[in-house]
Amino acid sequence: MIQIMAIVNLTPDSFFAPSRVRAEEAQERIGSLCAAGAEIIDLGAISTRPGAADVELEEEWRRLEPVVRAWDAPALLSVDTTRAEIVRRVYDCAGPFLVNDISAGEDDPDMLATVGRLGLPYVAMHKRGNPRSMDALCDYPEGVVPALVAYFKDFARKAEDAGIAEWVLDPGLGFAKTAEQNWEILEKLDWLRGFDRPILIGAADKRFTGGDTERAHRLAILHGADILRVHDVAAARETILQTKD
Repeated sequence: MIQIMAIVNLTPDSFFAPSRVRAEEAQERIGSLCAAGAEIIDLGAISTRPGAADVELEEEWRRLEPVVRAWDAPALLSVDTTRAEIVRRVYDCAGPFLVNDISAGEDDPDMLATVGRLGLPYVAMHKRGNPRSMDALCDYPEGVVPALVAYFKDFARKAEDAGIAEWVLDPGLGFAKTAEQNWEILEKLDWLRGFDRPILIGAADKRFTGGDTERAHRLAILHGADILRVHDVAAARETILQTKD
């Protein structure tokens, strides 16, 4: 069964404006997303849209802390962060949760060891550079999909060394990929099934879809996605039902 991960952006500047909420509004939003059928709620306190500025650790935690401390949703808690210190703080507040790291441990050398030590499930995403440089890093001489296969072969070794038993693969649509490369990844998603790991696809409302998120989700479902990271839970659920039929 394909799971839906719903996005809650605790930021003032995330790419998709309707997903932004203040901490005091978060509980109501989370409740409505769960009622619509979200199995996972992904909290993010730093925007990773193209051109986004860096955010200091304490500001990231200031945005996250009140929501994490009040967590009582029936869905699995996921936190979108690249910092091991944030992982430790969330764990101290809320216990086990899903770590969603867009850098696959590359931005913080302590991340993988921390996740392994705490026994947490982990999402490893492929990217290059940062929000200000990634659009200029889309050259893959061997092809984008073979590059992803090689990247996750290397990550699988790192995860094993760090003691991470449960991890999810995210090809990182929109992160150092052209629109054409994003569509190619969706059409060849089967190439990534060999890792025998759940595949997460975050295509919702990204630039390359041109407003056609449903097309991206249909391709993802048909080619083996296990988790869809979305803004509109009801629409994603409908696409899953229609595509599976």
